Amino acid sequence: QVHLVESGGGSVQPGGSLRLSCTASGSTSSINYMGWYRQAPGKEREVVAGITKNGVTSYTDSVTGRATISRDDAKNTMYLQMNSLKPDDTAVYYCKAIVITITPLNSHEYWGQGTQVTVSS
Repeated sequence: QVHLVESGGGSVQPGGSLRLSCTASGSTSSINYMGWYRQAPGKEREVVAGITKNGVTSYTDSVTGRATISRDDAKNTMYLQMNSLKPDDTAVYYCKAIVITITPLNSHEYWGQGTQVTVSS
């Protein structure tokens, strides 16, 4: 079992920055992948960025160049640094962790409760 708690959301003006944090507890050594997702009102949840256990990162096109995902395994925490924020970035941001077990072969997804990010002047 993995428990995820996000923090760092808030209200910011366009062009501003925020750093979101996602702290994991439980079987954290079993996490293979972590990612940030967001859901705006009336829209489906979408991936923002992901990072593997080996540190390989990936970003959706709309945040490339403006976002940096990172993880501090000593603190069991993943971060999302967002710069040059736009009103379109307004959404609830969720973190997700995937645990893959070999015996038995299975995968489990865990989600945090979400943190609101509002970009408005």
